Amino acid sequence: MPVVNRIADYATEMKTWRQHLHQIPELALDLPKTAAYVAERLREIGVDELHEGIATSGMVAIINGQGGGGTIGLRADMDALPIPEETGVDYVSQHAGNMHACGHDGHTTMLLGAAKYLAETRNFSGRVALIFQPAEEAIGGARIMVEEGIMERFDIQEVYALHNAPGLPAGTFLTAPGALMAAVDTFHINIQGVGGHGAMPHETRDPVMAACGIAQAIQTIISRNHHTLEDLVVSVTQIHTGTVDNVIPDTAYINGTVRTFNPEVQKMVMRRMEEIVAGQAASYGVTAALDYELGYPATINNAEKAAFAVGVAAEISGTENVEPDGEREMGAEDFSYMLKARPGAYLFLGQGDSAGLHHPKYNFNDDIAPVGASFFARLVERALPLR
Repeated sequence: MPVVNRIADYATEMKTWRQHLHQIPELALDLPKTAAYVAERLREIGVDELHEGIATSGMVAIINGQGGGGTIGLRADMDALPIPEETGVDYVSQHAGNMHACGHDGHTTMLLGAAKYLAETRNFSGRVALIFQPAEEAIGGARIMVEEGIMERFDIQEVYALHNAPGLPAGTFLTAPGALMAAVDTFHINIQGVGGHGAMPHETRDPVMAACGIAQAIQTIISRNHHTLEDLVVSVTQIHTGTVDNVIPDTAYINGTVRTFNPEVQKMVMRRMEEIVAGQAASYGVTAALDYELGYPATINNAEKAAFAVGVAAEISGTENVEPDGEREMGAEDFSYMLKARPGAYLFLGQGDSAGLHHPKYNFNDDIAPVGASFFARLVERALPLR
């Protein structure tokens, strides 16, 4: 697959970086070993500025080009997942119970590879801001970095990111103008009834039956309250109640996820869920409280920037290996906060046949790291050409 020749020379070094990062997976905002390793590599590479401690363990590195110009932001996520690893590789996770099951070790490596090339060649004007972000998998590290002012502080005008994609042919790209990934919300429903003996249900107010009724009624939001052409997922994923066969419990708990693209659909779901929970609770003679948590917003590419990124991807992998109008999906991504703050684009980079993301046997394909690094590097050179 075509990559920048100089970056191809880094392939072995990049594999070493990635496999080291794979052994030290850390969670959420607390990434001391990962951040220290990335910072050490950036200093060796020779970035002009390194700003650490953003969103606890995130950082922004600056590489200056030749002459004045704007600032391009490139983002890589660094955190891992609380999943016991089952890959069997000889560089397996050394942090029991944690693993890089989503390829963030590879994303970080691709951005480090681009950084090495850009610091060495500086074949661009303006400057590039390399954003190494914690807590994509939980909390929303991108949101925190935006709230801490990285866009204004570093005068970032546009932002781009890549994510590996199992199942897409290795080295191919996929994106779309506009909405690419969904908004994700979480709901919690706590039901309070009156427990008692399982043989005497008439003396109770049964939260188990109320939980079943609420869970079933929630599904009518999709079948009866929304337009069939609007993408929507409402999934009940947990029901917890009871401890033994002959006791009706006092309480029940329901949990689940909502995925939307349209804010009006999201508002409708919130309204209907409130009505359903209240109505079902009344019908079963229990009380129920809904806690609806707004999560990551939809990931929406700027159409112009997405088209530009597609052109860069085609230069790297060939037009036939780039899908510019891919189907949007119901997964979520906190890069959405950066795209709300600045125009830009998010692309998927095929990693070939492998276990799926968040699977204990998943492992990033080191062969695609030079492709991603080449994309980042060429994007900067094309967006900020020498005057």
